[in-house]
Amino acid sequence: MVAEPHDSALSEDTVLDGPDAVAPSPESDRLDEENRLKPEYVRKVREALDADDGERVYNLVEPLHPADIADLFELIDADERPALAKAISDLMGSEVFAELNDHVRELLVEALPAEDIADIAEQLETDDAVAMIEDLDEADQQAVLAEMEPEDRAAIESALAYPEESAGRLMSRDVIAVPEHMTVGDLIDYLREGRQLATEFWEVFIVDAHHHPVGTCALSWILRAPRGVAIADVMKRDQTLIPVGMDQEEVALRFQKYALISAAVVDPDGRLVGQITVDDIVHVIQQEAGEDALALSGAGDGDINQPLRETIKSRMWWLFINLGTAILASSVVALFEGTIARLVTLAVIMPIISGMGGNAATQTMAVTVRALATNQLTSSNTWRMIVREWWIASANGIGLGLLMALACEVIYHDARLSLVVLLAMILNSLNAGLSGVLIPLGLEKLKIDPAVVSTVFVTTMTDTLGFFFFLGLASLLLM
Repeated sequence: MVAEPHDSALSEDTVLDGPDAVAPSPESDRLDEENRLKPEYVRKVREALDADDGERVYNLVEPLHPADIADLFELIDADERPALAKAISDLMGSEVFAELNDHVRELLVEALPAEDIADIAEQLETDDAVAMIEDLDEADQQAVLAEMEPEDRAAIESALAYPEESAGRLMSRDVIAVPEHMTVGDLIDYLREGRQLATEFWEVFIVDAHHHPVGTCALSWILRAPRGVAIADVMKRDQTLIPVGMDQEEVALRFQKYALISAAVVDPDGRLVGQITVDDIVHVIQQEAGEDALALSGAGDGDINQPLRETIKSRMWWLFINLGTAILASSVVALFEGTIARLVTLAVIMPIISGMGGNAATQTMAVTVRALATNQLTSSNTWRMIVREWWIASANGIGLGLLMALACEVIYHDARLSLVVLLAMILNSLNAGLSGVLIPLGLEKLKIDPAVVSTVFVTTMTDTLGFFFFLGLASLLLM
């Protein structure tokens, strides 16, 4: 999280040393040049918490921006967070909760009474309130919802009814929609006089009698158009509508593709039910990119605030799977135990063949998974992608194979061994390139997330077939 710029004016405590001297900003005691909380400052807060000095804790934290307060919660230990929240309860507003890490927010929400959670949720945008409440147990959810105003409760219950990571969970219901028969002047008067309207918006949605969106008007158009002009004459009729059940990753792709600032969300009947804004999408893009990168390595959420037990469980499960693939690869080696025993040199070269195949496959797999995630790779250009990776794999295999064969000839003076290395390197490079593209494509066709599963299958293919190619060729040509 990045803190917003603070007021640059000198504080009352500023002491000038000379007519042109400028005292350092008070923030310099708390934030470094990259707007991160200084270790010395965090240590002072923790010392105050250990001393049970709530007043000192409050005085230390009170000047911070809400985003910096959220950072502070992440920087201290989990068992210190409830005490910090209690000491600065007056500062724990919606802005802080909106910036908190998911795991940290979940811990704090569980420690707060239902009425306090309800008060905070009512101050948040619908999507932020849902993010805070959705991880609670069913009984706790109902207790919090019971403390909320009927209108806010209905909005959150409606959002919770949509699938996780869908547009319905992501959208805000604070949307401004007006009929198309209005004039620009009517609309300006409506925006000025409205007491229950959204406080932040970039465009107004125009709807028909059935509440179907028929166009949009950017605020810049409204402000520059004459008052007597009909809204229907200045609105933009072409718009990108987001189905309420669409996955948030697909929503993010539409925002990126069409350079959207906001977009209308519609229900299955085409009625306007909310809007999604670009600030929400920034979080989605960051979240999805991080999830895909971590899924490829099997590192779970990859969040240092994730509970230790959950982290161990997710990583160990992945390593168990990889242990199985390693045993499978070693069983291939065992088939050629006699060949290795008669020519020990093979044991030296074998890991190189397998390792280079794995590295090449990782490159291809990463490109393929990214292309699928960003819709660069579709059924229209699948074969072009496969042929492209085949040529890349061929070039890599021949180039690296010739280099390895030359090295073997120089070291071992064995032309047949050099030929085996060359052929094995080419075959395993082709295997790596095709596996890296075909396995993610196959998983995508089966509706399985390739970012999560591809690594296991690709590693198995490169290790198993890499050993098989090399040792099989050695048995044929050297024995």
